[in-house]
Formats: sequence, structure tokens, C-alpha cells
Amino acid sequence: MINKLEKTREIQVKNFTIGGKQRFTLIAGPCAIENEEMSLMVAKKIKTICDKLGINYIFKSSFDKANRSSIHSYRGVGLEEGLRILSKVKSEVGVPVITDVHEPWQCEKVAKVVDMLQIPAFLCRQTDLIIAAGKTGLPVNVKKGQFLAPWDMKNVVTKMDEIGNERLLLTERGNVFGYNNFIVDMRGLLEMRKLGVPVVFDATHSVQIPGGLSNCSGGNREYVFPLMKAALSVGVDAIFAEVHPDPDKAPCDGPNMLYLDDLEEVLEIAIKIDNIAKEL
Repeated sequence: MINKLEKTREIQVKNFTIGGKQRFTLIAGPCAIENEEMSLMVAKKIKTICDKLGINYIFKSSFDKANRSSIHSYRGVGLEEGLRILSKVKSEVGVPVITDVHEPWQCEKVAKVVDMLQIPAFLCRQTDLIIAAGKTGLPVNVKKGQFLAPWDMKNVVTKMDEIGNERLLLTERGNVFGYNNFIVDMRGLLEMRKLGVPVVFDATHSVQIPGGLSNCSGGNREYVFPLMKAALSVGVDAIFAEVHPDPDKAPCDGPNMLYLDDLEEVLEIAIKIDNIAKEL
């Protein structure tokens, strides 16, 4: 028996919709905000590509990467400068923006600038953080913890529903598989779709090797595109990918980020797979 792809609830973000059986949305940008110039350049180039291909695009970059291997690891430009840059990307490039929040008090302030809040995987069970994010009324993307089964994310759905915010997305980013390694079970994407909410596949963090470089995380960039193709084939509502002009010189997550120059070719193939999976 061939199972038809289950339809998820539709989430409105600015002037487009994520979910249902829409073409996948792209959530992409550098891991952490480095400076205004690079953020604008990357956002403009990705938007140009997405406009050409007919893909809805949300710019992602973090003002603070709190979950670092080392106290000396690069974390970003900080809350105030980060929000200023995100606001400029939003106004100059004309795209929605998303960023991570790590503490409940940040949610209300960040929500005044961004179009979607993101809960990091390590914090997906932090009830106060999820409630604070949900109460802003914005869509919230919660990354599934590396330590959780996909069906355990039903509790996140319940928390959001009970505070009256149904604008929730769940992101798969792999599960811990022994030391310093993640593995992606594609069945998990289907299991989370059964919860009725849009599902995102994080193609770049799924190939991360936590602590793989001793005092920072490593990664296997060569597996990003194969895993992305596999995820699209089983049906996802969005693709999350960290993209950089020169990943090998990036201050964080370089080994698993995509080259900006490769993105258009990657997305051209991604569309073909998505069209087949969703019968578009």
C-alpha cells in the first residue's frame, strides 16, 4: 500500500503560507550574525535565488549562540546589535527573519523585530521558554532535541495549543547516536507530521559532529545534500540550512554549512523532489 503524504496545518508568515501541501519554504543564512554587511549580502543573494525559483524564503541568523562547546567559542554580536542587523535585513531585503531565543525574557523583545522565533534543540523541553515564545503570538519553530523521539514532541504541540498559539513548526536535526555523532531517521519526519504541524528538516545541523574538533563542533558537509534530498522525498514543509560565502572561515559551524555559491543548484534539484513528493 502506498501511503499518501499527510497534510499539515497551514502557518501564515508575512505574505506566504508554510504547511498544507505548499512547496517547501527555505529558512537559511549564516549560523551566527557576524556583521551587517555580510548579513545583507547573504540575504540578498539567497532572496534573488529563491525569487528566481519560486521558493518562499526566511532569513535566519543568530544574535547569540549560547550552546557552545567552549567558553571561547564565537557566540555572535549580542542582542541589541543582532536585532538592529536583523531589522535592517528585514527592511532592506524585504524578507521575514527568524532567530534563536534562549531565555524567556528575550522573547517579547525579540518578537518586536522578527517574524518567527526559534527554540534551540537543547531547550525544547523548557516550558517557560516555550510559553513565553508562544505568548508573543508569532510562529514558533521548535527544534527537536537530539535526545528525544519524534513522538515525544507531542508535548510541545500541547503546550503551544494550550496557550492558544497554533502557529508551531517542529524541526528534525538528528538524534544522538553514540559519541560525537548524529543520525537522521527519516521515519521521524513522518511521525512528527502525524502531529498535524508543519515539519522542518535541518539539513546542516543534522551532519554536525558535536565536540568533534575537541573544543568546538565538527561536521560532514558532504552529507548535507544527500540528507536534504531524502527528507524532501518523504515530505517536509521547510528546509533549514546554514549558508555562508566561505564556510571554512566561518567563526562557528563552518564544517557543516553550505557554500552560498552552491545553493542555487541544490535548490533546483530540491524543487524537483518536492514536486514529486507533494504531487505539485
